[in-house]
Amino acid sequence: VQLQASGGGLVQAGGSLRLSCTTSGRTFGNYAMGWFRQAPAKEREFVAAISYSGSDTNYADSVKGRFTISRDNVKNTVYLQMSNLKPEDTAVYYCAGDRLAYRPIVKQHFSHYGVWGQGTLVTVSS
Repeated sequence: VQLQASGGGLVQAGGSLRLSCTTSGRTFGNYAMGWFRQAPAKEREFVAAISYSGSDTNYADSVKGRFTISRDNVKNTVYLQMSNLKPEDTAVYYCAGDRLAYRPIVKQHFSHYGVWGQGTLVTVSS
């Protein structure tokens, strides 16, 4: 199984970016997907997750109202639309796939995710 993330870059505060993550090697539509991030000298933290069907989503408090997670089960891709970006959003962003198929309620803890992408760097300048 491989996850390929893309879309990171340098953006000014208040700007927007859309991250994408494409899965290959397993049936994408059977698994919840999540986005996590890790800033320098900080622990990895949950950002957002979406259930396998797309009916359930969950966000970290720090990004609610600014970030939107979505998925396209035909394109095997999960997206993270980020708006009104802040310097504190600067981090390497990782997509991840759930360990368990058909989980109806998404999980925030990284231990529930068994496959990870390589990360894409998002830098927000002030």
